[in-house]
Amino acid sequence: MNNQRAGLIIAAAALAVCFTAPGTATAQSHASVVRPPIVGLAHVGLYVKDISQADEFYGHVLGFSHFSLDKPSGGLFLNYYKINDRQYIEIYPGLKDDSQDRLSHVAFETTNIRQLRDYLASKGVEVPSSLKTGLDKNLSFTVSDPENRRIEFVQYMPGSLHSTKFGKLMPDTRISDHMIHAGFIVHDRAAEDRFYKEILGFKVMWYGGMKDNVVNWVDMRVPDGNDWIEYMLNVNNPSVRTRGVMNHFALGVKQIQPPYRSILSRGYKPPEPPKIGRDGKWQLNLYDPNLTRVEVMELKPAQTPCCSPMILK
Repeated sequence: MNNQRAGLIIAAAALAVCFTAPGTATAQSHASVVRPPIVGLAHVGLYVKDISQADEFYGHVLGFSHFSLDKPSGGLFLNYYKINDRQYIEIYPGLKDDSQDRLSHVAFETTNIRQLRDYLASKGVEVPSSLKTGLDKNLSFTVSDPENRRIEFVQYMPGSLHSTKFGKLMPDTRISDHMIHAGFIVHDRAAEDRFYKEILGFKVMWYGGMKDNVVNWVDMRVPDGNDWIEYMLNVNNPSVRTRGVMNHFALGVKQIQPPYRSILSRGYKPPEPPKIGRDGKWQLNLYDPNLTRVEVMELKPAQTPCCSPMILK
């Protein structure tokens, strides 16, 4: 999986040079701007109250190593828990109270950030007027989707904080080496489809619900990779607990039992043992200290999914 994705990124980056010259805000007329590849999830950003408690969960229970980024003025900005060279869980201090959404943002990797900025601008999406290197020395920008969810796009740059650690900080203690999806509450599916499907090129891979005739979840795969986002529908006035269940991310595994045994051995007891979900896949629900759900999920269905065919690449 990782080698295949890396190969796609390298090939796409080479092709992207043909479209947009580095440092050019708009190299072509709006009508001719082509969407560059969006190859997968780059990270999810989460707010927490207590960094040490978050480290116990993400570092010890889930087994991920991390590195940090400080604010220019001093003090911790965030911790990056590394899933693989191209995927991270970003943990931010500063969760104030239960009214604050724990999910800060969801980020996707692109092979040409400047071209993607120009492309989105050509589709009427509000984007920054220019791109600047971030504190981590990558290029990225953030937009708001129709639900006002912060969506970030990133291109890993040579010499960045991330690229200098490629091949490092990936211990055998990790319960997974791939984040396969991120989910969040959606009130207007049609509006989200106009953004993710019509503009960004995401494609439906499966939809279903607790009952066969009700759609509660819609899985939308990135256009140039295997990762997906999950619309969490029919959620109104959620409690803190429910919001944490819905605004979640998932870690992919080949088999559910090895990570289940690992987390038990590390002193964490899940609310319930692994079970087969409506999508036919074995899954295990874990919760961080601030009630954000981390779904551990087998990559392939063990039985026929309900509700709609699942389109597997």
